[in-house]
Amino acid sequence: MELETFLYKLHFDTDKVFPPDWQVDWEDAPLPYKLYRGLPEIQLTAEVPLTLKKREGHRNPSLEELGHFLWYVYGLTQFSQSPSLHDGLEGKNVSFTESLRRFVPSGGALYPNELYVYVKMDDVPKGIYHYDVAHHRLILLREGNYDDYLSRSLDNDFPISDAFCTVFISTVFWKNFYKYNNFSYRLQGLDAGVIIGQTLEVANQMGFYPRVCYQFLDRSLNHLLGISEQEESVYAVIPLTLKPSTTCVGNDQKREEAVSATELSREVPVLNHATYNRSKRVIDYPLLRKLNEASMFETTQSFVKVKKKNAETPLGPEMFFLPAKEQFSFDFASACRNRYSPGIDFTLGKVSQTQLSTLLNETFSFLYQNDLDLTEGQIETRVSLYGSFYQVEGIPDGAYSYDNGTHALQSITKGDHREFLQAGLTMPFVNMYQVPLCMNVVGDTDHLKEILGVRGYRIQLMEAGILVQRLLLVSCALGMGGHALLGFDANQSDELFRIESKGKTCLIQIPIGPTYPHAWLQGSLRS
Repeated sequence: MELETFLYKLHFDTDKVFPPDWQVDWEDAPLPYKLYRGLPEIQLTAEVPLTLKKREGHRNPSLEELGHFLWYVYGLTQFSQSPSLHDGLEGKNVSFTESLRRFVPSGGALYPNELYVYVKMDDVPKGIYHYDVAHHRLILLREGNYDDYLSRSLDNDFPISDAFCTVFISTVFWKNFYKYNNFSYRLQGLDAGVIIGQTLEVANQMGFYPRVCYQFLDRSLNHLLGISEQEESVYAVIPLTLKPSTTCVGNDQKREEAVSATELSREVPVLNHATYNRSKRVIDYPLLRKLNEASMFETTQSFVKVKKKNAETPLGPEMFFLPAKEQFSFDFASACRNRYSPGIDFTLGKVSQTQLSTLLNETFSFLYQNDLDLTEGQIETRVSLYGSFYQVEGIPDGAYSYDNGTHALQSITKGDHREFLQAGLTMPFVNMYQVPLCMNVVGDTDHLKEILGVRGYRIQLMEAGILVQRLLLVSCALGMGGHALLGFDANQSDELFRIESKGKTCLIQIPIGPTYPHAWLQGSLRS
């Protein structure tokens, strides 16, 4: 199958990306985390604070603070058991689904991503580490200073030497391919995106300054981390500094001399560390490998800036200006602990204009320095929010687009669309009749491929994932729940919002609203 055809079916005709005889081998499932064997370990403290506070001064962070940062971004936070009744409601044959949860959502709770860090701190050896979430510790993969190597692998307008820590978010293909087959590729980008969103917020809470890099020499970074591109590949790099970057905004200058990933990789030796994932039989995933290879940048000449598009022409005269933006603060750590995917736990309740206004405004209210924009944080020029609303105070039921610049809703179609949305679910995980807000993250149908090639598809999904995590955290802080869904008919949603003719499509759907308490047993994994 051609890659363009595959990406089209992956979004608009998802049944066609599964083999007709596909069956999941549940007994041979991989672990939801990667384990290294026989390497030096640095244990991180399990005494994680219940709240996060901004650091004072510009002293180098401690190992303890780094441990807190990693745990809030991607650590194991809860163990839960949920009942599953297989023989009616009489309580017969009750089984339980057990899971290890983190503060970020993941499709099927499979967590296909891994975190690595390049650390330059006073109380640990400088070098490349893997974050072992199972034991909350760092595994030393490669010791040494790699500032120059990283600088040549990334965009040239950021001084990597200023970063005390650089986070690498990778994707291990098999970790969710075993269940979702080729559909896993769509999940992997979104899962990486919600981790980026969580990283940005944890960094903000702790007083760090992150920069998200989507463009880099893939093979040189994979080589530095010692991972095989046939099994795993870096999706995003996030340097962390203690003060705002002095990067010249608007710098679109190419390097004087192009850097090659192949040549750069020769400068450091190959790593051959032993790892364990539990699966005895790993099925090949040729399309994912082909997409990963086609997405790679071999030289720095491939790096580009995405220029801002002109504002959209309003669809119609009816706009609803939301209440004035007000400063909103919430207990981030509490929102993390309380966040979960409600599924059938939604219960219909009214939503005030103030709640909706806060939700939409706060979703876009974050610092987002990255290597795509000519100016600071222009995520809304590539991904935007649309929603179908029911029983929102002062807002007629209907479908709307949200304009962040004017903080207003543009009416698209009026009416109660809950039945239409329910019919569009490919799997009935959510009762849409109980949902007052059905948000949709929308992006270009081209998926940025014209500018970034097939790499643009995964970048678009990662930026969508950032907004998803923002929506989920803020909705939780407002006393509501949110459930990110890919099991919906994108064609039908595009029809509802009338965006196909504009070259746009719904990337992911997030029902949001009040919820019942979830029927489960859960325990914190925090000391």
